[in-house]
Amino acid sequence: MLHLTFRQLSVFEAVARHLSYSRAALEMHLTQPAVSMQIKQLEENVGMPLFEQLGKKVYLTEAGRELSHYSRVIAQQLSEAETVMNDLKGLQRGRLKISVASTANYFAPQLLANFSQRFPTVTVSLDVTNRQALLAQLANNEMDMAIMGQPPEGLDLVAESFMENPLVVIAPVNHPLATAAKKIPLARLQSETFLVREQGSGTRIAMERFFDQHGIKFHTGMEMSSNEAIKQAVQAGLGLGILSLHTIELELETKRLKVLDVKGFPIMRHWYVVHRKDKRLSTVAQAFKTFLLNEAKQILGH
Repeated sequence: MLHLTFRQLSVFEAVARHLSYSRAALEMHLTQPAVSMQIKQLEENVGMPLFEQLGKKVYLTEAGRELSHYSRVIAQQLSEAETVMNDLKGLQRGRLKISVASTANYFAPQLLANFSQRFPTVTVSLDVTNRQALLAQLANNEMDMAIMGQPPEGLDLVAESFMENPLVVIAPVNHPLATAAKKIPLARLQSETFLVREQGSGTRIAMERFFDQHGIKFHTGMEMSSNEAIKQAVQAGLGLGILSLHTIELELETKRLKVLDVKGFPIMRHWYVVHRKDKRLSTVAQAFKTFLLNEAKQILGH
């Protein structure tokens, strides 16, 4: 019979997820020696090593992979039990854990602020990350729900659109196309250099799909991991960019960037609130989802 504690199991789950003792220690608010001690005690109880270290990298052993599966199931059941207990308390002492795609972070804090004003005793946790990390969090059931662009098909997810997300072509204000041209033909963009987000980014995927559908080949100048980097590079005259209109409102107001009038643009996408199909939403999470679907557009003026 295994004699293990929930504490040991939760520490093990964190190390297994990060494959790092130091990152698990940060997440659990423990020292690294304390994490190592918990793992050592767990390995003694199990009677087998759960991790092996090769150089600086940590790997799960076969026993570790098996226990990792069960620890995730147990953690999910404990989370559901906590949800049920919180539901019995209603919206007075709930917690909400939200992850948002980095582009959505330009408006998500305002929505969360409005929600928090309405439910001041609810504790909100916000994580801003890229699309691939966000999908991994959904797969591992690490949050209540996510705000993101079009989620991929084939995953067991519930995704509901709550707001349009127009993608536009941006240029420096002194660019030749910014001062004169109207209804610029798509083919004209083939002679321009584009600054793009990293592979796997929702904006990058939509951009490549759009140009491919219209038979347009575009030249990539630089690949960047943030919208801010693209905006700065466009302002500096290094090329054009394609970004969500929601990310450039300040630059348009201060006339640091210009949206080009290109045929076929904006590319109209949507923002979605997403959660796992098997997720039991707490009273708080359901209230936030309803809030997004009914009020987000009005609050943000879109």
